[in-house]
Amino acid sequence: MRCLAARVNYKTLIVICALFTLITVLLWNRCSSDSSHRFLPRDASAPSPKAGDASISSQQHPPQPPEPPPVVGSGVKYEDIDCLVNDESTIKGRREGAEVYLPFSWVEKYFDVYGKVVQYDGYDRFEFQHSYSKVYAQREPYHPDGVFMSFEGYNVEVRDRVKCISGVEGVPLSTQWGPQGYFYAIQIAQYGLSHYSKNLTERAPHVEVYDTAEDRDGRAGAAPWAAPKGCVLSRVHDKARATSVRQFSAPESSEGVSLQLGNSKDFILSLDLKFVSNGSVSVTLETTEKGPPFTIRYVTSAQLIAFKDHEITYGVGPRTAWSTLTRDLLTDLRKGVGLSNTKAVKATKIMPKRVVRLVLHGRGFVDNVTISTTAHMAAFFAASDWLLRNQDERGGWPIMVTRKLGEGFRALEPGWYSAMAQGQAMSTLVRAYLLTREPAYLGAALKAVGPFKVPSAQHGVKAVFMNKYDWYEEYPTTPSSFVLNGFIYSLLGLHDVSETAGEKLGREAGLLFARGMESLKAMLPLFDTGSGSIYDLRHFMLATAPNLARWDYHTTHINQLQLLASIDSAPVFKDVVKRWKNYLKGIRAKHN
Repeated sequence: MRCLAARVNYKTLIVICALFTLITVLLWNRCSSDSSHRFLPRDASAPSPKAGDASISSQQHPPQPPEPPPVVGSGVKYEDIDCLVNDESTIKGRREGAEVYLPFSWVEKYFDVYGKVVQYDGYDRFEFQHSYSKVYAQREPYHPDGVFMSFEGYNVEVRDRVKCISGVEGVPLSTQWGPQGYFYAIQIAQYGLSHYSKNLTERAPHVEVYDTAEDRDGRAGAAPWAAPKGCVLSRVHDKARATSVRQFSAPESSEGVSLQLGNSKDFILSLDLKFVSNGSVSVTLETTEKGPPFTIRYVTSAQLIAFKDHEITYGVGPRTAWSTLTRDLLTDLRKGVGLSNTKAVKATKIMPKRVVRLVLHGRGFVDNVTISTTAHMAAFFAASDWLLRNQDERGGWPIMVTRKLGEGFRALEPGWYSAMAQGQAMSTLVRAYLLTREPAYLGAALKAVGPFKVPSAQHGVKAVFMNKYDWYEEYPTTPSSFVLNGFIYSLLGLHDVSETAGEKLGREAGLLFARGMESLKAMLPLFDTGSGSIYDLRHFMLATAPNLARWDYHTTHINQLQLLASIDSAPVFKDVVKRWKNYLKGIRAKHN
């Protein structure tokens, strides 16, 4: 009996121990993690928790520092949770303990922030930015013959609101405010200034010479030209150029006189040309698109651009006197393929792979055929010379398109001037003068001061803020709009003219610059929101909501003020630059 009792007691003890162990494990799991309970997704129509519940919960369970993200398969579980936004809408989130995670696609739109997943050292990571635009580092104090702001990074010709680079004028044709295309002095000046700045900051281009008729090294006749039956190609002496050139004759019905090129690295074509009849220069391009090659034809007409069946046509004017035709084949190809009847050029992935050959039709002369990596100075002088040819008697470059700035502003009818256009044109012309010492460039820059002295209402660009501060209007609207970035660009133009023309000739520009700087220093606080900057002062003039500057305009403001700080040591510029840079990182002004 004692043995039986011992066995019973022994079994009872084992059962008691097992029960105790089980209860201990269950209690431990319950206390150590609340993630073992799964909440079912709540129906969107279910009542939401009261606003005070979250604060009470946070006091009882203060949030802990977030742990590293869980590794897949680690056993960490997320719970779906609804998030009620501003008592108006519900979005799905996820909860891990005390942390709640919301979809970044929603965060991005709601807070106007930016982020993306990138690979770093072989691992994915998420990169978050409060803004998308960057401030450039000022290389050196600003001077009129140096780089213009950060324009070495501008690529005006690739903008979708540039229809093409005109074959006749050699400058961009804008579609910014109309699909028909028009010459816009601001865009043309920016085209010139960007290429001028690139020329100062980039290495010298690689240039491949394919033909020069002058027999300098005994190889003039070695160029692989072909003149099929019915065509003639000869080498003659040109008295005006005091050098040998090639004379060609190729009827339109013939195959044409051709030169094999075969360049697969560079795409800037340049040649000296003179026609004595109607004719054309055609370039054959192999591209990334399967199928037949593309042909770009430059014809002696005023036609702007056309595209049909793999053939793109640009008119280059009669070219009856010697001139240099320089064309960016990449830009010409993509503008042709993307040609549309809308404001924007259609995007295309087609790229040139090889420049196959050059073909001439008509009668004329040709020399110095080259292909290069870049031709920045050709683009710069195309812009400078356009500004020289197209300045009117009042010193301005009238903009021949209607511009409606916004509700409440009277529309600007074709023929209006822009202080920004005047200023950037002056900066372009001054640089052309400093390179060539050609008086015509400086004369045009001095003449461009004229519209700054005339009120906007009288076909000028001058406005006055609060009957005290002179302001030069990018858009001379009624009522005045006081656009900040355009005003500063106009100040830079006045500064360039004043510094270059000297104390006597540049006195008027200097006085206008000084008045403008006084206005800017006094009015800058009006453009500060405490978290960003403002594009213009329509909220003051029209009693409407402020027109906040996009981040790219905000960084333009900062870049401009950095530059002015190298001209004028007034503390306001450095103080504003520092504060506005902080806004890019989400650091706001203090609140009360």
